[in-house]
Formats: sequence, structure tokens, C-alpha cells
Amino acid sequence: MTDPLVWIGFNVFVLAMLALDLFVFHREAHEVNLREAAAWSVVWVLVALAFNVGLYALQGPDAALTFLTGYLIEKALSVDNIFVFVLIFSYFKVPSRYQHRVLFWGVLGALVMRGVMIAAGAYLIAQFHWIVYVFGAFLVFTGLRMATQDEHAIEPESNPVIRLIRRFVHVTSEYRGQAFLVREPDAAGVMRWVATPLFVVLVLVETTDLIFAVDSIPAIFAVTQDPFIVYTSNVFAILGLRALYFLLAGVVHKFHFLKLGLSAILVFVGVKMLIVDLYKVPIGVSLGIIATTLAASVVASLLFPKAVAAHDPMKSSSDSTIQN
Repeated sequence: MTDPLVWIGFNVFVLAMLALDLFVFHREAHEVNLREAAAWSVVWVLVALAFNVGLYALQGPDAALTFLTGYLIEKALSVDNIFVFVLIFSYFKVPSRYQHRVLFWGVLGALVMRGVMIAAGAYLIAQFHWIVYVFGAFLVFTGLRMATQDEHAIEPESNPVIRLIRRFVHVTSEYRGQAFLVREPDAAGVMRWVATPLFVVLVLVETTDLIFAVDSIPAIFAVTQDPFIVYTSNVFAILGLRALYFLLAGVVHKFHFLKLGLSAILVFVGVKMLIVDLYKVPIGVSLGIIATTLAASVVASLLFPKAVAAHDPMKSSSDSTIQN
């Protein structure tokens, strides 16, 4: 059981890093270039590895290897988020200089949501061992579905949360800088709060991450049931998501075999949960299989590039307009 002070210290560290990111390095809205994105990606990976070294020193090699495996799974699954973020930003024509702000607050919301989901998952597994089989079966189903379905299409208007917002909240037809909410006069001249399209995008990003979390949280429980390692591996993967987005957004479509690799990983961890009472796959073997699968999917994508179709949803979505 991890000391409560360690939990508090870790969360204080995360909040400090986020505050440094928003109020120092990204105080002014600007377009994140490739060099900056690469630098921040390296920083977040190094911070995660430094934490892993500390974990090794305090809890031993098993804990460190478990964290590394969990971090790799969550990092890999976060790439799938990038596919969707590209489509969302293209659909709503979000200016590049405002995308970091959306992702920052999206990450903050994701940390809270995942913390709650991890606590709930850990409680359920502790109280009802059979829930492990439910998680395992769900991951196998999700992995098979991911391998057979094309998820490039996006229809924000069909999102029930977005429909609810537009039913009860007035949304401006244009962006108002980097603001999510602004005060504007209504037809009678009375000042009222109204949402901007950037707020709609933020809500869509949050709901999308919630959907992805339903897949990724059970996946990490296949590696370990230690809430602290589950939580910290998720947090570090999420913290690096923004930099990874700006690094890969322009080329992520080239890794067309990556989705197949991710589906194979989900099926693997699902099967691992289903057979946990018969055979416990060594953590080193799990790490090797996951890393090899990811590397193979990336290499295969580069060796066998996919022909660009005449109608590419990744690009055509940018022609859509904002409807209120």
C-alpha cells in the first residue's frame, strides 16, 4: 500500500508541472512548431523514466518493470486519441495557436476522470475478483472491433453531449480568441454568458477521452492491480499527449498499421486477464510482446505505405463548417 503522502506529493508535482506549462511556457497562445513539440515530448518521456528510476530505488525492479509496461501500453493507446483529435480540430477548423489550450484543459479533465475511474476499477477488482474476467472479455472484444472497423469518420453533431450544449447554451458562430466563454449582449441588449466553438471542441475532446479511457483503464489493470502504478503510468502518458499530438498530427495517418498493432495489444492483455488464474504471464514477457508489436506495426507502415485515397476523411473533414 503506497503511503498517502506519496500520493499527495505526486499530485502536487503534476499540478506544478501543469502550472509551469500553462503559465510560463505557454502563457501566450501560439502555434506549437515541430521543434518545440519534439523537445516537450523528450522532456515528458525523460520525466517518466526518471520517475521509473525512483520507483526502482524505492520499490525494486518488479515495480519499475511493471510501471514501464503500463506506461508503454498507455502511451501506445494514446496515439489512437491523436487520430481523433486531428479530425476534431479539422472539423471545427480550430486555429493552430489555440489547439494547445484546448488540449491543456482536456488533459486536466482527463486526469480527474481517469483518477475516478482507476479508483472505481481498483475497488471493484478488490471486492469482486470475477470483474477481471469482464475486463478481459471487454478488451478482447474492443481489440477485435478496432481491427475490423474504420474509425476515421467523425460526426460531432451526433454526439449527445454536443447536442445538449447547443440546446441549452448559445454558441457563437465564430471564435473569440482563446476564450471558451464570453459575455455578449442578447437581442434585448442584456449581457449574458455564451459559449464559443472552442468550448464545444473542449467538451468533445473530454468526452472522446472518456471513451478511450474505458478501453485503456482495463488494459492497465491487466498489467498490475496496484492503484499507484496504474494511476502514475496513466498520468505520465496523458501529460505527454499534447506534445505527442503536435509531433505526430501531420504524419500520424502514415502509420496505418498502428491501429492493427494496438488491437493486437488489447487482445493480448484481454487474454492475459482471462487466463490470470491459470497462468500469469511474466511482466518481462508482456513488455517484450507489447514493444515488439508496436515496433512491427510502425516498421510495417513505413515499409508498405498506404496509397492516399481521392477522398481522405482526414483531410476532407477540414472542409466542414461550424453549425449552430
